[in-house]
Amino acid sequence: MPVLIRPGSRVTLHYTLSLKDGTVLDSTHEGDPASFVIGHGELVEFLENRLLGLAPSEQRHFEIAAGETGGSGFTEARQRLPRADFPPELGLQPGQVIAFTTPGGEEVPGWIQEVNATDVVVDFSHPLMGRDLVFDVEILSVEPA
Repeated sequence: MPVLIRPGSRVTLHYTLSLKDGTVLDSTHEGDPASFVIGHGELVEFLENRLLGLAPSEQRHFEIAAGETGGSGFTEARQRLPRADFPPELGLQPGQVIAFTTPGGEEVPGWIQEVNATDVVVDFSHPLMGRDLVFDVEILSVEPA
C-alpha cells in the first residue's frame, strides 16, 4: 500500500503554479523538484490541503478560486509609510512589488497600492491572495510523518 500524504509527511514533487490566464508564477519543471514537510509553513496552506491523501506517482490539476486564496485588501495588511523612507530614485508606481526586510531580518514582498508626495500605501498580503490559481503537481515521493 502506498504512503499517502498526511500532515507531517515529507513530500517531494514537481509543480507549476499559474494564474488562471496561464501566466506561470512558479515551476520546478526546469530544475530540481521541491521537497518540504506538510504543515511546516513552507507551502501556502490552501495549496498544501490539495496534496493531502495523494500518493507517489500521482499527477493532479487543481483550479483554486480567488475566494479560497483569501481575497485581497485586508486592511490590517496595508500600511501607510512615509515617502521619505524610500530612496528618491526609486520610481514607485501602484502595482509594483518591492522587497522589504522585517526587523527580524526576513524578506517579505509588499505591493505598492498608492503613492503621493508624502505617503506610500503598501499591501503586505500574500501575493497569491485574491487570485484565481491553477496548481499542477506530480508527486515523486512521500516519506511518512
